[in-house]
Amino acid sequence: MMHTRSVTSIRIAKYGYIFMSVLFCVAGILMLLKPGISVEAVGLFAGLSMIVFGVIKLIGYFSKDLFRLAFQYDLQFGILLIILGVITIFNPGDVMNFVSITGGVCVIINSLFKIGISLEAKRFGIREWWLTALFSCIAGIMGILLVGRPAEAMNIMVMITGTAFLIEGLLNISVALSMVKIVKNQRSELADMENY
Repeated sequence: MMHTRSVTSIRIAKYGYIFMSVLFCVAGILMLLKPGISVEAVGLFAGLSMIVFGVIKLIGYFSKDLFRLAFQYDLQFGILLIILGVITIFNPGDVMNFVSITGGVCVIINSLFKIGISLEAKRFGIREWWLTALFSCIAGIMGILLVGRPAEAMNIMVMITGTAFLIEGLLNISVALSMVKIVKNQRSELADMENY
């Protein structure tokens, strides 16, 4: 008897990943166009986004997608994002510095993981691997700029944060579209074990 795995969690993870990434892109563009935006608004958006994206990453990790590339490090990273999101929301004082450091560290870590994933994708024969590698490198540079926090006007920090959000969004869209495959009749691990 053939046991198939439900693809509901994979769909939630993939489309949740894409939705949050588009939201990051839109937020990044808004920050670039309106660098005078309220620092508290940026902090609240960043905190809520981290929590929601952390939950989506956990769903992705437990979904067991076909290639097992995109979500392989998302257990730890999802938990980290949820914790940092909660801290960001409940830390109203000095929000921009906290968001810059935690956001920058998360962007750097994510870009390093995604560089490794892009190299694995190349070995899998996924043609778009280079796009993920490129966005990962750019995101890593933006993360370093965020952590470095140049001692300039707050508007500059908002613009750097906006650029980081935009690049991170594009990186995650690239990963979700090229490396998360949904196969309706994907066999369960139980079936694989029985065949073994």
